[in-house]
Amino acid sequence: MVVVSCGSSNSGVLHNLSHAPSHLRIDSMPVGVRRWASVRVNPRCEVKLERNDEVGSPLLVKSSSVSALEALKISAGDRYTKERSSVMVIGLSFHTTPVDIREKLSIPEAQLTQAISELCALNHIEEAAVLSTCNRMEIYVVALSQHRGVKEVTEWMSKVSGVPVSDISRHQFLLHNRDATKHLFEVSAGLDSLILGEGQILSQVKHVVKAAQGVPGFDRKISGLFKHAITVGKRVRTETKISSGSVSVSSAAVELAQMKIPESSYDTVRVLVVGAGKMGKLVIKHLVAKGCTKMVVVNRTEAKVNAIRDEFNNVEIIYQPFSNLLPCASESDVIFTCTASETPLFLKEQVKTFPTLTSQSQRMFIDISVPRNVESHVSDLETARVYNVDDLQEVVDANKEDRSRKASEAQLIISEEVQEFEAWKDSLETVPTLKKLRAYAERIRASEFEKCIEKMGDLTKKQKVAIHGLSKGIVNKLLEGPMLHLRSDENEGRSLDEIVENMHALNRIFGLDTEISILEEKIRSKMEKAKN
Repeated sequence: MVVVSCGSSNSGVLHNLSHAPSHLRIDSMPVGVRRWASVRVNPRCEVKLERNDEVGSPLLVKSSSVSALEALKISAGDRYTKERSSVMVIGLSFHTTPVDIREKLSIPEAQLTQAISELCALNHIEEAAVLSTCNRMEIYVVALSQHRGVKEVTEWMSKVSGVPVSDISRHQFLLHNRDATKHLFEVSAGLDSLILGEGQILSQVKHVVKAAQGVPGFDRKISGLFKHAITVGKRVRTETKISSGSVSVSSAAVELAQMKIPESSYDTVRVLVVGAGKMGKLVIKHLVAKGCTKMVVVNRTEAKVNAIRDEFNNVEIIYQPFSNLLPCASESDVIFTCTASETPLFLKEQVKTFPTLTSQSQRMFIDISVPRNVESHVSDLETARVYNVDDLQEVVDANKEDRSRKASEAQLIISEEVQEFEAWKDSLETVPTLKKLRAYAERIRASEFEKCIEKMGDLTKKQKVAIHGLSKGIVNKLLEGPMLHLRSDENEGRSLDEIVENMHALNRIFGLDTEISILEEKIRSKMEKAKN
């Protein structure tokens, strides 16, 4: 036994034995040391290292050979590896985070796969996915350590966005396991949107799966979570009709502009749409539905505008290249911006030079892009009004009571789906348990086989083979029942919950500590790669 006494109730820094105080007591015991049994740090800063010893030669202890600090590290490492891996979401959304921060954190579509790779290169992140929209920036991960995983992801977000960690932490939300699953299902179903039941978010969740498919790090748990979320989103919309009568961000933008223009009619205003991508096309569609029969569309290429023009034969859609953006804007009353540009398209100094309108007192910018396409200082001008995605709440309140009732119905569906997904996720853990149980049995079989052969003396090769086969057969027969109860078999009628319960029971009975050992191996492997 080795005992280190600091002589104080303060459990501060532990010193190496070579620098221990004069009253340090070292008790020697007979050895033949096999392993350390335990490391304990008591309230009086004593470190006791106990051994399972065999009688042997006297123990010669040098004070410099054992470090109390190292003993403490071993203890901390033991606690560390007992932490379960978990699915987490670290996010910022329109609920708590202003658009000026969200736009800095947004990840362009072309960089999604790179983001996943960078996240999974972090020491404690095993799988990852990024959901970045105009209303949210959410990172879903499988973390080998919750605390360390959150810290690493937050620091990564700060690094790629330039937003200080303190600002991110102030606005971010964090959910684990079942809560994270429930949140993504609610997002996919449109229950967490600015506009309850809006349909575009489901398409964005689908896009994450499409873009990340086959990317290392978008693996079984996270890809399974997102694919299940798509199923939930479809089911909620089909069974509750929550999307009927609701509006999307693009339709809310068109309706907001209509509320603000003179006579609430698009007949009397000149409309400019900047961008002909998914959002731009939706804006044009809703403008047509509101009676707008003429508009100018600025886009980098004409092909998309031609395709939209073919779809709306009775509407005059005039294409202009991006080089004509400012002249077109100066001749427009209402300007919708919906591009993926990472820098503002309209600056205060540019808009300041635009001619004064005759049809209305102020030129209106409806900016539904994140990052924003219109510089925030443009709103300082008396001749301009600027609205962004955070200003759409005014439009959202219509049909709110009806959609709230449908949302309650949707929550029942989501609860069912969360239960099903969590059971599926837990069932994945049976595979390492099966391997661990077989390895455990094989170690015992091999050890007992060697003892038997040694005791029986000279045996022929045939006899050894027969004994070996006997030992293997006994193990296989004994494992047959446990293995069967860890597998999902429709004919046996076992539920996922029952299989998971069986798994936990076997882990307890045989002391397999499956997840602990797997976590430890994964963490060490990732740290070694990081060093290299």
